Amino acid sequence: MESQPYRSPSTGRRVRAVLFDTFGTVVDWRSGVAREVEAFATAHGQDLDPHAFADHWRSRYQPAMDAIRSGRRSFTKLDTLHRENLDQALRHFGIDPDGLPREALEDLNKSWHRLPAWPDSVEGLARIRGRYVTGPLSNGNTSLLLDMARNAGLAWDVIIGSDMTGTYKPLPQAYLRTVEFLDLDPGEVMLAAAHNRDLQAASATGLATAFVGRPTEHGPAQVADLGPEGDWDLVASSITELADRLGA
Repeated sequence: MESQPYRSPSTGRRVRAVLFDTFGTVVDWRSGVAREVEAFATAHGQDLDPHAFADHWRSRYQPAMDAIRSGRRSFTKLDTLHRENLDQALRHFGIDPDGLPREALEDLNKSWHRLPAWPDSVEGLARIRGRYVTGPLSNGNTSLLLDMARNAGLAWDVIIGSDMTGTYKPLPQAYLRTVEFLDLDPGEVMLAAAHNRDLQAASATGLATAFVGRPTEHGPAQVADLGPEGDWDLVASSITELADRLGA
């Protein structure tokens, strides 16, 4: 007899949907962006350390969203924030973006749409999708997440971008509005993420939680999120291991 869906100890509910943080949890943003930065720099005669540039560009991600989360700025989709941050990152490295072809900069900005999946992601997501509703719960906008899924072969049932919820994690409404679109109780939805702060916020809104370890997301010198820092429902070292733990 087939086993029942996983019951969350923290919510007391059987999980019906498993949603995933994407950047860092499902896809390897650092390697993907660095690869495209290297190609861009070669094509346009720029001297850039690809990984250092990727790290700096990413470092502007949270501050850009903080302006929106605090109400200092109206909601702006992540593609736009990434594009603004790209210009700032280029200037940080002594490069004037106004001296580069606009089309090339727009294409480099789309590198976030073309990020590669971690080696375990495609298989793990396909297995989990066999038993649970799957989708991203991400700060990415819908078109970004759609392109990412098609490029990396990610098996989603649904894509609800931050431009649909109109807010950014870790604000509570980012989680609750996504759950509302699915017509589920928060306790029936699990967030899987490599980031303890994300899981803490999801748990506070009543979601089940799973930590997926990605200790090299930020490169070999990573110091944060090396392991679980909360009493999460499940802990796994990969999405395939998470599928095992979920009985998928």
